[in-house]
Amino acid sequence: MQINSEEKKAVDIREIRERFPIFAQRENRDLIYLDSAATTQKPDSVIKAVSRYYREYNANTHRGTYRIAEKATVEYERARKTIARFIGAVSERQVVFVRGTTEAINTVAVGWGDRVLKADDEIIFSELEHHSNIVPWQMLAQRTGARIRLWEMDKEGRLHLDALRNLLSTRTRLLAIAHVSNALGTVNPIAEIVQLAHDNGTRVLVDGAQSVPHQQVDVTALGVDFFAFSGHKMLGPTGIGVLYAREELLDEMNPVQFGGDMIESVQVLTSTWNDLPWKFEGGTPNIAGAIGLGAAVEFLQEIGIDAIHRHETGLIRRAVEQLQALPGVRVFGPPGDRGPAVSFEITGIHPHDISTLLDQRGIAIRSGHHCAQLAMKKLEVPATARASFYLYNDESEIDRFVKAVSETRDYFAKWL
Repeated sequence: MQINSEEKKAVDIREIRERFPIFAQRENRDLIYLDSAATTQKPDSVIKAVSRYYREYNANTHRGTYRIAEKATVEYERARKTIARFIGAVSERQVVFVRGTTEAINTVAVGWGDRVLKADDEIIFSELEHHSNIVPWQMLAQRTGARIRLWEMDKEGRLHLDALRNLLSTRTRLLAIAHVSNALGTVNPIAEIVQLAHDNGTRVLVDGAQSVPHQQVDVTALGVDFFAFSGHKMLGPTGIGVLYAREELLDEMNPVQFGGDMIESVQVLTSTWNDLPWKFEGGTPNIAGAIGLGAAVEFLQEIGIDAIHRHETGLIRRAVEQLQALPGVRVFGPPGDRGPAVSFEITGIHPHDISTLLDQRGIAIRSGHHCAQLAMKKLEVPATARASFYLYNDESEIDRFVKAVSETRDYFAKWL
């Protein structure tokens, strides 16, 4: 049953956790999983949806006229429609299945960027970006002669709109921006950013990998040109994700993979392309992954994305407040509202050592630069420890996590 956001119902953690088989494994009974920004655990309904495809109607899509092939096509396209509605797309034609956020961004860089950008055009991205929203633009600039301009963050991990206004010029063709920072949890005001960019005639690509799983996203209301996200960060399988784009842009773009099913006709010297969105889905797609992602979206809708967002907001607030109260612990990122992730350090202790000690206490966190080296350089640290939360975490886990951080600090104190 879909939870009505107006009813302000709470997430039932016990009931939810029972639907995730990994937590029922004997070795995982006491596992506190705080690395959902990297990848999320999978509910039973997603696992069953993937298994059902392989067990009951394993066949290729769009090409077979026999019963199980038609069933595979129906379920694959039903998942696309479910996802399109979930993100507020006008049409499922705007939803292209890809391997994940990285492939979605690279598809835009090659299919759109190579066609549109010229020497001395400008691409803006921010210091907050994941490497997958940096490196493709660097490569595009090298191929076309375009120039990179950096939107710098402040020491608290915030981006200021005045700085963007100063960067935008008549040569700015693209702004690439994360909706929510994977490293610091910064939530960027996408609607305002899009408005500024569009007033300047600039296209906007949004990395939504850390927003779609956690909050209401309406790509049409936001006005974005391109929007990318990954299934495995929202309870779905790995190796599946989505590129959303405005239909006229997809029409203009070149395909980036060529082969079966993405063509309309093939001649000796030329070929023409299939309709949207299939012209971007050459070869056999990740059918099971798409079906699994559709099941993940249905799970999120059943719980209620607003209820999930409220639950996570309480968790991150509790975690940040308790960590900030610990002497010798530095919390990174903006004050106030942030996504459900907190990066921190303990004075004198390498983040990898923090992660190792917490793992011995049954707590899984991430350590490293989080594929956000530009942000780390601004913060003047090589890496951080990061805890990230999702709908299957609760307040008692936050308390145990903070207690373990405190004990880790005390353990190393005698050696420092």
